[in-house]
Amino acid sequence: MIKGIRGAISVDENTTEAIESASLELFKSIVEKNNLREKDVAYVEFTATKDLDKAYPAKFIRKNLGWNDTAFMCVQEMNVENSLKKCIRVLVVVNCEENFKPVFVYLKDAANLRG
Repeated sequence: MIKGIRGAISVDENTTEAIESASLELFKSIVEKNNLREKDVAYVEFTATKDLDKAYPAKFIRKNLGWNDTAFMCVQEMNVENSLKKCIRVLVVVNCEENFKPVFVYLKDAANLRG
């Protein structure tokens, strides 16, 4: 069976360093809260709002966590009027047992997305 784990985090500024920090914080939190191993993950999709264009979030997961056997995709989030700015969202698709209960992670200003 496969299930998706959603998450999001706001980013303080549009810099490579801020995107790296936020991407790692979000992904590490999802991995920890869901007790994931790389071999459990089918693929990962990151989205970023159009005001975050200095780096790809997936780059930092491969670089810092060594997740080189997982397929990652980074795309631009839909530009919806009055939506949260400077936001990275993620969908982690995992191979799991039917009784697995995903723990979604929403950090910083993105916590308002799923209150």
